[in-house]
Amino acid sequence: MDTFIVKKVLNNNVLIAKDRAEEEVVLIGKGIGFHTKKNAFIHEEDVEKLFVLRNQSEQEHYKRLLPDMDEKILQAIIDSLDIIRRKSNVSLHEQVHVALTDHLLFAINRLLKGMEMKNPFLTETKALYPFEYEIAAEVVDFINQTLDIDLPAGEVGFIALHVHSAITRMGVSDINKYARLVTTLVGTIEAELSIKIDPDSIHYIRLIRHIRYTIDRVVKDEHVDEPAKIAILLKQEYPICYNLAWKLIKIMQQTLKRPVYDAEAVYLTMHLVRLTSKYE
Repeated sequence: MDTFIVKKVLNNNVLIAKDRAEEEVVLIGKGIGFHTKKNAFIHEEDVEKLFVLRNQSEQEHYKRLLPDMDEKILQAIIDSLDIIRRKSNVSLHEQVHVALTDHLLFAINRLLKGMEMKNPFLTETKALYPFEYEIAAEVVDFINQTLDIDLPAGEVGFIALHVHSAITRMGVSDINKYARLVTTLVGTIEAELSIKIDPDSIHYIRLIRHIRYTIDRVVKDEHVDEPAKIAILLKQEYPICYNLAWKLIKIMQQTLKRPVYDAEAVYLTMHLVRLTSKYE
């Protein structure tokens, strides 16, 4: 475990310190700066709910946020991060401390000014990341109760993406890109098949998850075997679904800037066939 020497107390919750290697770090924790003096020693194992920011650019960004932040709001955000850590049971990527703090501060200030940002990917996010969505819902409920405000339901979706980013260490911008891609693909399917998929149905959830796993495989360059005989059969028996699958594949390739293996079109066609049978 690390031992830190306090160099500056920024407020009750944030300290500037040096680690054993004499590198500057930002220590974040509820009440960590209360009655703490310069040159005091802090042992990581003695501090509950401690977050350490080591990345220099993340440190600078975080420190720029502090002057505009009410102490009660900062405490609520730090406690929210601890909820995410406890519920996910993983060591969170330090970037989430800055990114989520930035997002929540912006969201709370927007709300206090009577402005609300719509979340066009809320339904997809809930289906894509049910575990993260559940944690985000608890975070929003906690913040609303603690600060006596009413963050809208759309915030659960936004925060769920940050939770997913913290757990997987994937950038929020990439996660957003994939959510938009899923929305585009679902819209294309509905338009091409002249159907409207009930977002609360099991068919919608299955479709969303199939697309998600396809995107994950493409991003990771994971190869799946192509059942050649089934491909020929599907092309002959279900030309509409087969052609649509290839249209979706091309959209994925353009968005992800990666090749998609032919086998993905086969499995996607099979899923579309099953989907259309539910709407006939």
